[in-house]
Amino acid sequence: MKKGKLLLAIVTVLAFLSSMALANGMNLNGLGARAVAMGGAFVGLADDFSTVYWNPAGAAQFGKKYFGFSGFAIQPSMNYKLDLAMVDAKAPSKFYLGGMAAYYHPISDKLVAGISVYSPSGLGIKWDGADFANISGPPNFAPNPNIKWESLVFMVTAAPSLAFKISDQVSLGVVLNVSYTNVDLAMYAGSVEPFPGVYFDMKQQDINLTGWGIGATIGILAKPSDMFSIGATFRTPVKFNLSGDAKITGIPQLGLNETSGIETEITWPLWAAVGIAFRPFEQFVITVDAQYTDWNTMDVLELSFIDPGWDAMMSLSGENEMDFHWEGEFQIRVGAEYLVTDNFALRAGYYYDPTPTPDSTLNVLLPSATFNSISAGFGYSPNGIEIDFAVEYLMGKDREIPYQNTIMDPEWESAMPGLYELDVLTFEFSIGYRW
Repeated sequence: MKKGKLLLAIVTVLAFLSSMALANGMNLNGLGARAVAMGGAFVGLADDFSTVYWNPAGAAQFGKKYFGFSGFAIQPSMNYKLDLAMVDAKAPSKFYLGGMAAYYHPISDKLVAGISVYSPSGLGIKWDGADFANISGPPNFAPNPNIKWESLVFMVTAAPSLAFKISDQVSLGVVLNVSYTNVDLAMYAGSVEPFPGVYFDMKQQDINLTGWGIGATIGILAKPSDMFSIGATFRTPVKFNLSGDAKITGIPQLGLNETSGIETEITWPLWAAVGIAFRPFEQFVITVDAQYTDWNTMDVLELSFIDPGWDAMMSLSGENEMDFHWEGEFQIRVGAEYLVTDNFALRAGYYYDPTPTPDSTLNVLLPSATFNSISAGFGYSPNGIEIDFAVEYLMGKDREIPYQNTIMDPEWESAMPGLYELDVLTFEFSIGYRW
């Protein structure tokens, strides 16, 4: 692992920003308890208040005023081992919270307007600094158990929408997505070796970034019969301009200010999905989705530091940019719902979620893995009230990053070698009412 990598912190932040959107990492991979219980295979069904997220065309089905609220809790479980440095760390158990509120108002028999506010993610990870003491200092320095290793991301999106019924069988929906993000990150800043065998310990580094992004979602839903429906959704790429502050407590040893403003931009990848819903009989529905995220937009990250000294140092060292080389990935999702009675339903789902992140950029603040996810839940609807609950378990495939790659191959210099184990448990509760 290359020392003195402020860039690693920024990489981690932006990786978290990516995972907030649609796939992978410590992510719920969806909104709305009903949809989550059905494995997120909801694009071809889209018939509750979470439709703005999955397929906005579904709102054209709402003939009444409709309000819904959903809250979720994400609990990651991650272990990291680096035998070479005698690191054996387990992230403390913690819940990360988020949710959605949405309201739809029929304007006419064919047009429905909506407004929603939701958090695509409430994620982060916090390690015990004592577990990383052996890699929180330069060679021949005493281990430092006081370095904070943690990240926390909060994002909120406001999404006004319109859904139009083109015919009795076909509807179209559009959404304007306005998103604000706040990111906090803390980790070891690494060390600098200006002369052979002479090290400056850069100690703690802290990052805060905020920014806005605007994009759109377009969806179409067709119901040729009562037994079958098909939908498609396209969410545009979004450019985020991020700015904030970077702080390295040890950098004054180099004659630089302790803090600097920092700016960067990323392109949030497009998301496209198609889904079908098949109802072989009235009480039972099966859904299948194919969802694609174009992670190829996460390729090269460029950073600008406002402080001239910081900017010159980072540019000279090449730490003002980095290759991601992420790859676009497909998710295949399946779900089912069975009405036990007129107002009680059982649900289940599964999806396969391959990681877009190569081994060459993996680190402990980006807990990315290939997941097999199973989910289940129920719904109860007394007197027009919709109450839904879902639980989802993401089983991550272990990843091991060889130490020799990180010291011999320049393309691996941002990776942290070691063994990564990650599973994620999520809970979601929703309530809705139509009148």
